[in-house]
Amino acid sequence: MATGAGSHLTQGEGEDGPDSPRTHKCSYCEKEFPFKSKLNQHLRTHTGKKPYTCEECSKQFSELGTLKIHIRTHTGEKPYTCEACYKQFSEFGVLKKHMRTHTGEKPYTCEECSRQFSELGNLKKHILVHTGEEPYKCEECSRHFRQLGTLKRHMRTHTGEKPYRCEECSKQFTALSNLKTHMQIHTGVKPYKCETCSKQFIQLCNLKSHMRTHAGERPLFYLTNMATGAVTQLTQGEGDNGQDSPRTHKCSHCDKEFRFKSELNRHLRTHSGERPYQCGECGKRFSQISTLNCHMRTHTGEKPYRCQECGRQFSSLNNLKVHMRTHTGEKPYKCEHCSKGFSQLSSLNAHVRTHTGEYPYSCEECSKHFSELGNLKKHIRTHTGEKPYKCEECNGRFNNQSQLKMHMRIHTGEKPYECKSCSKRFNHSSNLKIHMRTHSGEKPYRCEECSRQFKTLTNLKTHMRTHTGEKPYRCEECSKQFSQLGNLKAHKITHTGETQ
Repeated sequence: MATGAGSHLTQGEGEDGPDSPRTHKCSYCEKEFPFKSKLNQHLRTHTGKKPYTCEECSKQFSELGTLKIHIRTHTGEKPYTCEACYKQFSEFGVLKKHMRTHTGEKPYTCEECSRQFSELGNLKKHILVHTGEEPYKCEECSRHFRQLGTLKRHMRTHTGEKPYRCEECSKQFTALSNLKTHMQIHTGVKPYKCETCSKQFIQLCNLKSHMRTHAGERPLFYLTNMATGAVTQLTQGEGDNGQDSPRTHKCSHCDKEFRFKSELNRHLRTHSGERPYQCGECGKRFSQISTLNCHMRTHTGEKPYRCQECGRQFSSLNNLKVHMRTHTGEKPYKCEHCSKGFSQLSSLNAHVRTHTGEYPYSCEECSKHFSELGNLKKHIRTHTGEKPYKCEECNGRFNNQSQLKMHMRIHTGEKPYECKSCSKRFNHSSNLKIHMRTHSGEKPYRCEECSRQFKTLTNLKTHMRTHTGEKPYRCEECSKQFSQLGNLKAHKITHTGETQ
């Protein structure tokens, strides 16, 4: 009786004798099988033979059962149904794994730490944490990874591939998890709610961070590695060098102490003014390599730091930390004069000047002073005529972004500011404030000459001309002058003969 290559049949047994214990032995590894058919399947693991081919995509398989399961990816057939939630599956094994989400069963236990897992694959991945093994290597940069999936995501940082596309706005992502987080921006779903103040969040980790602000603790900060998708938890203000090292390195200039020699060396440059790191693009120099790296992103456009809550990306870690406060509500900078809180130190400094009356920024053209540098920059454009912000609808140009945003509401018809008294809506907050005075009767602008009061500054300025005699509006036909533009327009009718 022929038994075929690679097998050994115990004497006196048939090919598929049902009662014989393990009679077919593999000549490669000496593993034994009760049936010849099982041995033949096993032999393909040694020979690599794949005799079963999918007619749809030509993919080949070593076992007929595996081919049948694969074909369901083409037909969409899902014959196995979960009795608990009625979810359907194409494989019985996947259904068994899924059932553990209902039963809570975790049959696989780590021998090192006793942690339990519902799937064997997850246990195997976890064991690498203990062994330190990183078997998957990137051929581009030689970096090693514990999991094949993490390596595949990392490879996209080299290839630029972004296989996951948002159907709403066509934005693409390197990882499916990033797309799922982004989709919540469109759906507006914020399933995690703060029980204290009812603020809602897209992700649980950001709710937990926010809750610390109620407990008087510093909020946690979640940093996403855009290369791997891994999320690292930090406390706001925590550096890369740990928290508990004793400060043993003292600066000879100011006696300030540092935990690490590298930190002291960086600090010494603040005294010496040394800037050893130069940008190859624009020649700008920096005292720290990290600052140069951050600056380089202004040339490359790279934004590696992503907000877990809204998906917005940033070029520097500090900018992301500041942005996170818009979600957590943290305002760590307090005004000593009025106790008002601010999320940024620069905002506090600008606010303090409203108490001190300080105007440190001066225009070289007209000597006008400003409390904030940004306001000076905007003002300078009134001298240069620069209008860098352009409306894509009508090509109108503006000297600052806020003016462009207000202008865009003319095209969109958006009126986001509503009067609570009469429900009338306005396209700018200042217009709403003026309107509110029709309900309150407030007239905050007083004429110093006659004590008459006005609701708007514009009306006061117009009124002041009755005292000064100023007539800034001149008729081009007869040179007659007027104190108000409306009066000039009415006068022009006498020349044109037009009626309104």
